[in-house]
Amino acid sequence: MPKIKGKAYVLGENVDTDQIIPAHHLVYNLDDPKERKLYGQHAFSGVPVEKAGLPKGKIPFVAAAKQKSEYAIVIASSNFGCGSSREHAPVALNMAGVTAIVATSYARIFYRNSVDGGYVTPFESEEDLSTLIKTGDEVEIDPDGGTLKVKGSTAEHPLKPLGEVADILESGGLFEYARQHNMIS
Repeated sequence: MPKIKGKAYVLGENVDTDQIIPAHHLVYNLDDPKERKLYGQHAFSGVPVEKAGLPKGKIPFVAAAKQKSEYAIVIASSNFGCGSSREHAPVALNMAGVTAIVATSYARIFYRNSVDGGYVTPFESEEDLSTLIKTGDEVEIDPDGGTLKVKGSTAEHPLKPLGEVADILESGGLFEYARQHNMIS
């Protein structure tokens, strides 16, 4: 997999799917390309200020009247994506321009929805990087080397290997992977 670079958006623990995309924004049709893009506009709009742990109050993930965020990598603590099993959460992050999430652990259904749809790459870290990285830091993830670096720092933070998940994500999701490997027609 190629290296993933971008600005980090840092959150804490137990970020649930209703914080990722609040239920009152689930009115758009995922099958309509124009409406699907609107999910990005509302990504993380349900995160309370105190959970974001950000200086100077809440820094919006997506600027007003935009559908894409300037933040491509989400850094979080444990249990990311807990709550309801809505597929809309990883879709909203994907539509907002998120390419990767780094957390110490994930809710299983969120992890599977992210991988199966090929929406975002969910990396796991042994250490809680949400305490070391700040929103706006430029980070680089080397999936093959299994590391994350913050621009301007020499420290490398180890990430757990993606394993077979990498092949599914590179294919564009589970169904595309199955087609490419003649598992389905």
